[in-house]
Amino acid sequence: MISDSTRARFEREIAKYPYELRQSAVMACLSIVQQEQGHVSQESEAAIAEILGMPEIAVREVTTFYNMYNQQPVGRFKLNVCTNLPCQLRDGQKALHYLEKKLGITMGETTADGCFTLQQSECLGACADAPVMLVNDRTMCSFMSDEKLDQLVDGLRAADDGSARGV
Repeated sequence: MISDSTRARFEREIAKYPYELRQSAVMACLSIVQQEQGHVSQESEAAIAEILGMPEIAVREVTTFYNMYNQQPVGRFKLNVCTNLPCQLRDGQKALHYLEKKLGITMGETTADGCFTLQQSECLGACADAPVMLVNDRTMCSFMSDEKLDQLVDGLRAADDGSARGV
């Protein structure tokens, strides 16, 4: 389940902390697994718990507390649309509904081809650029009008080779 290269990445993160505080690397280890596998499975949580010397439930608590960790497979492109109040006042909800219609899915679903998963998000910290969205937990997109949403989705679909994770 956890490859040698993944373990090596874990070890680099763990080395940043004193041995007795190695559990502090839990979020980094979860992020590494998600980058490589697209989501964090319970098997991955168990492996991380063993490596960090902590109870599995403690790792699970972190995974389920933060919405940045996918607990099930998602599309190659995860689109998180901010629907917090500042974005809603500047058409964040409209952007979410536009994407639902364009992609033919509702919030929380993945397209049949596995390309896109659409989610709502709490504040992404870019209220002045509203409405905003985050692609694959890495790329912030601002001022998302219908035209910009079309460009983004069409561009991602055209560039998709079936393996996108770190956009």
